[in-house]
Amino acid sequence: MNEQILTRARLVLDDEVVWGTLVIRNGRIREIDLAPCRLSTAIDCEGDYLLPGLVELHTDNAEKYFQPRPKVAWPRRQAALAHDSQMAASGITTVFDALSIGDVDEQSMRHDSLKAMHDAIVGIQQEGLARVDHRIHLRCEVSHPDTLSNFRALADSPLLGLVSLMDHAPGQRQFVSLEAYRAYYQGKYELSDADMEIYLERQLANSARYSNTYRRTISAEARTLGLALASHDDATLEHVAESHEYGMRIAEFPTTREAAEASHRNGMAVMMGAPNVVRGGSHSGNIAATEMIGLGVLDILSSDYYPAALLDAVFKSAQIEQGYSLPRAVASAARQPAQAVGLTDRGRLAQGLRADLLRVQTVDDHPILKRAWCAGRQVH
Repeated sequence: MNEQILTRARLVLDDEVVWGTLVIRNGRIREIDLAPCRLSTAIDCEGDYLLPGLVELHTDNAEKYFQPRPKVAWPRRQAALAHDSQMAASGITTVFDALSIGDVDEQSMRHDSLKAMHDAIVGIQQEGLARVDHRIHLRCEVSHPDTLSNFRALADSPLLGLVSLMDHAPGQRQFVSLEAYRAYYQGKYELSDADMEIYLERQLANSARYSNTYRRTISAEARTLGLALASHDDATLEHVAESHEYGMRIAEFPTTREAAEASHRNGMAVMMGAPNVVRGGSHSGNIAATEMIGLGVLDILSSDYYPAALLDAVFKSAQIEQGYSLPRAVASAARQPAQAVGLTDRGRLAQGLRADLLRVQTVDDHPILKRAWCAGRQVH
């Protein structure tokens, strides 16, 4: 029997924070006691917070390790393990690694490296090399010609649990303003004015040809497979109505207040980026996550492009004016993302659940991760 006792901790439960003791046995939470434990083998947490391990549904962080520079491919197992280590060091004990199907950049390595990234992540998980629990999230760019065939090629992945549908074509969703679209992509890809016009016309044509059909078809096939579905960058009530009709459980990064409120009202869990909370606003000029916290419609936090932001955003959400309580803030990065994808064995401090745990100290109101456990095994 493998037993660990953590005592004199501030336990972040569903609705309150209490002083007490938590017992891990064989990878599960076996006891929660409000009294201190005096056994010499108990670990004294010295008043630090003890909270459930974070559940990340949307991070493209792995891509940075597989392709650390443009046109540079890193050995895939080493890349996957480096990414895995960063997840553990960020307090993320369950991660849905987002793999992009289709891209707005025809020179991107995403298409060629898709299967290699997938196989590497599955490999470290199945071989017992991973520190944390990895799942697969397929991000489907529905305006790309090859998206449907590539989705079907990976639809039987043993780790697949989440599918999101997105369309980054100009003039809608994230880029309602064509001028903002031009400025972003012309700068990103260093295009001449003439090349930018060709690029813009191609993206509009692909969206008109493929987007509606692929969105409808992939949604139906994902539902048949029992996969959780997420919309992406919904901006209007019409977008939300379509997402609800197609069975989306999650609304990733709605760009307007009306879309966020409508998604929440329709029972979709509204996800916003933790960097948005930490920075105090959206880097692309869309609605601020803190405004959605004030409205009570932010359900899930995601680290998006910066893994360490997730734990920081949890504590900042509990510190801002009209913010969430600490238990509710923790739930937005643990219990609620887990529930949205059907994982009922984690995301809370409760007897019988997986011992995915974080020990967190605060210094000047900033959270410092001191220890992390995944299924009872210390991984950081």
